[in-house]
Amino acid sequence: MTATSAPPSRNRFALQPDVPLCQTDLPLDWYQDELRPYAEEYLALPDRRAETIFRWLDGYVLPAREHFGDALLLLAHFYMGGEIVKLVERYGGSVADSYQLALQARDNPQKKVIVESAVHFMAESIAILAHPDQAVWITNPKAGCTMELLAKDFHVLPVVDQLEERYGDGFVVVAYMNTSGRIKAIAGRTGGAVCTSSNAPAILAWAREQKKKILFVPDQHLGRNTAHRLGIAADRQLVLPSPAQGTLRLEDVPGGLEALDRAELVHWGSSCGVHTIFTPAMVRYHQEQGRRVLIHPESPLETVVLADGAGSTNYLWNEVEKAQRGERLAIGTEGHFVNNAIALGQERGVEVVHLADVPGFAQKGCGCATMSRNDPPHLAGILDLLRRGEAPDANRVLAGDVVDEITMRRDRLTEDERAQLATDARTALERMIAVTEAARR
Repeated sequence: MTATSAPPSRNRFALQPDVPLCQTDLPLDWYQDELRPYAEEYLALPDRRAETIFRWLDGYVLPAREHFGDALLLLAHFYMGGEIVKLVERYGGSVADSYQLALQARDNPQKKVIVESAVHFMAESIAILAHPDQAVWITNPKAGCTMELLAKDFHVLPVVDQLEERYGDGFVVVAYMNTSGRIKAIAGRTGGAVCTSSNAPAILAWAREQKKKILFVPDQHLGRNTAHRLGIAADRQLVLPSPAQGTLRLEDVPGGLEALDRAELVHWGSSCGVHTIFTPAMVRYHQEQGRRVLIHPESPLETVVLADGAGSTNYLWNEVEKAQRGERLAIGTEGHFVNNAIALGQERGVEVVHLADVPGFAQKGCGCATMSRNDPPHLAGILDLLRRGEAPDANRVLAGDVVDEITMRRDRLTEDERAQLATDARTALERMIAVTEAARR
């Protein structure tokens, strides 16, 4: 298949044609039947150099861009594995954090076909805020989040029911973006809101103004870090046991009902496996080496308070972009992101290392395995199938969809159920947007 070459990238993640692509090949049986032919072609390529990948991808992506024109929007998250962020930008797409991604369909009504290379909950947030004539597709429905896996609706709803029985309308749910639409809908129904790592302080401050008990779902570390930043005392917080331990009864929480009644902020007991590896000793090591330590707030509080700065992926990337030549940084977040930050630093004369890159630690550079499930064959395949009108329905994302990340079995709501859920979840997302934009003025 031949096609004219895409224009050179002018974006942040430009790949040089003679540089090898670092994306790890996935086993053939990880692909949907409809996408397997594209994977077979990809695996048969003679090498993984960018020039080779470009030539192959051009044959599928460029015809799709020509077919859809300005109606097509390609998206990826900063954390995408391998080089997908570079490929998405090369073909005119956008790479952003979860807050910016959620707004893409809402703020670009001319884009009718939206293809996201990231995780399912991000694509679902885009779909919830999308206009009725926009369709959201995900390159790999199995791309998910370990944190979100421990905050499914069947985990959270029994606890919410008990809270409603005990406190009536005296509590609200703040749902981190790393949750399904079903959890975001619970936030909307209780008068709460969604938040991201970038706006969590503003959202939690807003929630406190409601003078109600707050259930923060699902990341206990982002919750604790945000509470510390807002000055919420530790004895006014409560971390629930992990839902992996079974159905939770409120009377069994640490300290019992007395502790629960006293708590202003109740944290769901989930966390991100990528960010929990960072320790205070790692921070001290790099500071002793003369590096400025920057970290993501999904990391443990004890580590974050020692760092020189903490914030979202957008914050971390901006810090690298504005660092002075000769500056030395250690960044604590997802490994693929740090690898891209290292490349950016090399271009600017800034040393960047991964925070977990310390003597004696075996997990240095840990990346998000579930986000890495998006790769060049998934991107090529879904775009080509969309152009031909043969895209698998499993890749279409609607509000309320739940996908099993192992079997890819999907639970889809009825039209009426979906409409109600979308209304509630959109309410929570719109509250987040309103509070965030007001805080920026």
